[in-house]
Amino acid sequence: MSPQRFEMLVGLYGDDRTAQILSEAATIRSWLRVEAALAIAQGELGVLDPGDAAAIAAAAKPENIDPDRLWKETRVVGYPILSLVRQIDAALPEAHRGRVHYGATTQDIMDSGLALQLDEATARLGELLQDFGDTLARLAEEHTGTVIAGRTHALQAVPTTFGAKLATYVGELARHRDRLAASRTRLAVVSLFGAGGTSAAYGEHAVALRRRTAELLGLRTTDVPWHVARDGLAEFGLVCSLLSATCARFAREIVDLSRTEIAEVGEAAGHHRGASSTMPQKVNPIESEAVIGLSTTAGALSSALFRAMEAGHERAAGEWQAEWQVLPQLVSLCAAALRTSGSIATGLRVFPDAMRANLRADGGLVMAEAYMMRLAPRLGRERAHDAVYEAVGRCRATGEPLVTALRDVLGEDAAVGEELSPESYVGRPRETVGAALALWRA
Repeated sequence: MSPQRFEMLVGLYGDDRTAQILSEAATIRSWLRVEAALAIAQGELGVLDPGDAAAIAAAAKPENIDPDRLWKETRVVGYPILSLVRQIDAALPEAHRGRVHYGATTQDIMDSGLALQLDEATARLGELLQDFGDTLARLAEEHTGTVIAGRTHALQAVPTTFGAKLATYVGELARHRDRLAASRTRLAVVSLFGAGGTSAAYGEHAVALRRRTAELLGLRTTDVPWHVARDGLAEFGLVCSLLSATCARFAREIVDLSRTEIAEVGEAAGHHRGASSTMPQKVNPIESEAVIGLSTTAGALSSALFRAMEAGHERAAGEWQAEWQVLPQLVSLCAAALRTSGSIATGLRVFPDAMRANLRADGGLVMAEAYMMRLAPRLGRERAHDAVYEAVGRCRATGEPLVTALRDVLGEDAAVGEELSPESYVGRPRETVGAALALWRA
């Protein structure tokens, strides 16, 4: 094969286990496993002589495959299985030759091999998701009562808590975990339907052969061909994009809360971590930036899988090849996003004092809604809103506290009451965090 390009983003932040699952060696090994299982099942059903089947299974080993030859011949043929089969056959004793790949077509082997790889990759994504979610759940619980300014349209809105903020991510990840599990059941399916999806070449044992081969491989079986029905793969790609997008939402939150003017959180500290080549003061949120880049790429890539669903008739003519490029990249990007997000969460530094100070950044006007709701039972919501709105304008002009401005606007008989604290208007953070944790731990 030609030298492979260096992919710096995944190279720096990718997951080694995922890379192993999707490696060249693992891909070839998955095809060999399918050929061996097919032969064993055919031997048990009497399609092949048991001795031939055993010999094929013994020969379907990586040491009998020359990768350079495999890819050189694939470049000529267009697909790798013809070369793979001939190399397995060449490794057999003369008496057992000519029976490898009996009744199968190239896509049967490649799709079944892909199912093996994606089943393992999905399990790995589940592990990375679990690690990230567990860490966020601990942080949410720890900071259930840590008051912070809630922000809408990027501006301070009402007080909330950092734990309640993180709870939304925990709930989102719990839903993604369900999606990932559901997509896995539709991915891990054997594909043995022959040249045109009719199973004709497999003969009368076709259904039993599929079932036994699937059992040997640890896959599910189906009697409906999926050579061109790629909805399961597109669904999986969408789940990868959704996972990556949630990681990016978290990373964007860290970037925004790390701004010099806000400084409420920070990524893990370390010598030269996030350093600039020219500005010595910089501590850039480098892992968060990487996650945003990973997610951006994943979202763009996943759309190609919807195009792959357009494959016509009983076999694709180019759409299938798009999956060869997109699926490994998409899984790698998603794994990297999850792994790096978990790292951000693990090393996250939280600064409650800065959070409290920022609640006063706009003269404490983050409490405006709280005062409106205090006054609404007496004045009505609209009049209360207008009174607070007028008082807010005075505060910004004079710098006086909101409660003082309200007394000026409404007079002493308006029952404005004592000054409200942010802690008094955070809603029900314990219930919010508790609900998210219950979802996650269910």
